Amino acid sequence: MSTDTFQTINAISEGIYKEKGSKFFAYAYPIKTEEEAKKIVKGLRKEYYDARHHCSAFVLGAQGDRYLASDDGEPSNSAGNPILGQIRSRELTNVLVVVVRYFGGTKLGVSGLIHAYKTSAADALDNAEIVQEYEKCIFSIAFEYPEMDKVMRQVKVHELDIVSQTFEISCELVFAVRKSKVEEVLKELDDFGKLKEL
Repeated sequence: MSTDTFQTINAISEGIYKEKGSKFFAYAYPIKTEEEAKKIVKGLRKEYYDARHHCSAFVLGAQGDRYLASDDGEPSNSAGNPILGQIRSRELTNVLVVVVRYFGGTKLGVSGLIHAYKTSAADALDNAEIVQEYEKCIFSIAFEYPEMDKVMRQVKVHELDIVSQTFEISCELVFAVRKSKVEEVLKELDDFGKLKEL
């Protein structure tokens, strides 16, 4: 697999696990930033305000090198790490999984909790559609209006994602390019305008 390729999920998915009256509702989300993850967890806390725990884990970055696991009051390493393990075992990144627990009155013990969090997270991820994505870099090019056709031809040839565009006498195009193709694309565009990495 190329070093700028990674696997993630393309939409929110859900899973559930029940044990001795306790219910574990798992939600998997595609995410791009830690702030996004925090916002989702906060939203779920608000929505499921009557739940006992909101345990979570996320992995970020094309290499999966940024991650966090939270037990949210459950015994140490009984919730966040089992959830994280499920994301890692599928080699996913840019993914957040939150498991909302409603306590059923019977304690499950640490091994019971590990099993419950692992199983509910696995169910949510099994229900997700896994997609392949590419790590991208963002650039802008400032160019004069007569160069527009040449610039747009390169956008089409290299299948660049347009982030924003301003077409006046002086034009600017902000685009995302696959990391492994940066050098090739910049070389092609260099003659038409002023490039800048964002």
